[in-house]
Amino acid sequence: MGSAALLKHGALTGVTLVLMLAPYKALPSDKCDPSVLTVQSQNAEISFNVTVVDTEALRAKGLMYVDHLPQSEGMLFVYPTPSKRYFWMKNTLIKLDMLFADQAGRVSFIYENAVPLDETPIYGGDEIQFVLEINGGLSDRYGMEVGAMLHHPGIPSSDRACPNE
Repeated sequence: MGSAALLKHGALTGVTLVLMLAPYKALPSDKCDPSVLTVQSQNAEISFNVTVVDTEALRAKGLMYVDHLPQSEGMLFVYPTPSKRYFWMKNTLIKLDMLFADQAGRVSFIYENAVPLDETPIYGGDEIQFVLEINGGLSDRYGMEVGAMLHHPGIPSSDRACPNE
């Protein structure tokens, strides 16, 4: 089942959340895996299984109507170019942390514990190209901070970026 179908049914596939104090080295087999994103901060690397939303329709729906998100999962919003980004929690049933990142994947703002169903715009920044949504409270729990790097094949400057085949 593809990402769109998983979103439609409110289900996402999972992998184990990894918290390591030593640098994580991706195995060759997962280096280009679009379902794995790693957040690298000063003292830890945390990997999530992500659903990538890279079309206008998928981004518009996001995690709306999802009533449970395993801690090891998240959603990566990919935009074609950096721009001002605003998010809201309309029809979103769970608390979320949002990590807003520039075109290099560097986190420039973290919004923690967004309130379910709140329609107040959440401003993420001016030059945002990627947004990672994870369960509310996880960014604090795992020490994620502004300046952390998102590593994923969909981020062209990432060490996980892979050539198109």
